[in-house]
Amino acid sequence: MFTVGTTNQPVRQEWIRTTLARIPEGLTLLDAGAGESTYKPYCAHLKYIAQDFGQYDGTGDVGLQTGVWDNSKLDIQSDITAIPLPDHSVDAIMCTEVFEHIPDPIGALKEFSRLVRPGGYLLITAPFCSLTHFAPYHFYTGFNRFFYEKHLPDYGFGITDLECNGNYFEYLAQEVRRVNTMASRYAGTKLTLLDKVWLKGSLWVLQRLSKKDQESSELLNYGIHVFARKK
Repeated sequence: MFTVGTTNQPVRQEWIRTTLARIPEGLTLLDAGAGESTYKPYCAHLKYIAQDFGQYDGTGDVGLQTGVWDNSKLDIQSDITAIPLPDHSVDAIMCTEVFEHIPDPIGALKEFSRLVRPGGYLLITAPFCSLTHFAPYHFYTGFNRFFYEKHLPDYGFGITDLECNGNYFEYLAQEVRRVNTMASRYAGTKLTLLDKVWLKGSLWVLQRLSKKDQESSELLNYGIHVFARKK
């Protein structure tokens, strides 16, 4: 059985869970761009606040869409660059898979710097590369590690951990697994038996190469995970 290309979400979820557990109990955490508050269950030890712009409803004809979306659990509905909370009013901010949907991600970092108290925490995940999704609210395909290494210090954050999720071979395998669906949607055709055999063979090759991987994540990966502290 080939697992190559299937680890994007589970690895990210586990990193978020274990990283949130590093934040001391009782602190206030703002989930910026919380959406449906997917990771609220990991925040039971924290005072959780959910913020989002609240305009995405799951529908649309362009790219990948969810079909439905629930904004009813939000505590704050606002632009992420102008969150109506006082300066230094939260101990931590979590922002997961949101930056590609923000017209001004650097403005968001500036706002996070305003909101987080000195010594506080910042947890960010975002794609390194992504397909069009949540359109029309998709403005960047992804962010390299150098984005964080440049801009986080500019806004007073010191990076504690920075991890790449996946590698070149894992990412290619993820997209190989989409080919059947994409062939139907964008080429109006179904794959032949020979096509499916070829794709399965591709996954075998990619899994073998991924096991031998030596830092191909510097070229391509699923996404970057960042944990930082406010100075």
